[in-house]
Amino acid sequence: LKKEKLSVLPADGIVYKERTVLFYEGESVYDVLNREMKKYRIHMASRNTPVYNSRYIEAIQNLYEFDCGDLSGWMYAANGIFPNSGCSQYELKDGDKIEFIYTCDLGASEQADAAQ
Repeated sequence: LKKEKLSVLPADGIVYKERTVLFYEGESVYDVLNREMKKYRIHMASRNTPVYNSRYIEAIQNLYEFDCGDLSGWMYAANGIFPNSGCSQYELKDGDKIEFIYTCDLGASEQADAAQ
């Protein structure tokens, strides 16, 4: 991780503590993430990716893709699985557990942990 980025992270590495949130029928993971980040004034940057017809999360808490190397960036998991769809395509269901995880190795270590 770039040294100047250490100051943007909490000591425990958790930007947004686990909590139950309200969502509305038809909302995506992106919709809820965007609303929660605004509500708690946590910086977030995203862009539209027309090829995938989805939003791509570039940064949360000023931690951007590539801040930890060429394979780093934000990934999301739904119920412990890393979906093959963008976060604005994943429609939420009651009871879903969503996590955004910053990876430095294109998710290799996170996917290995999920498999265990």
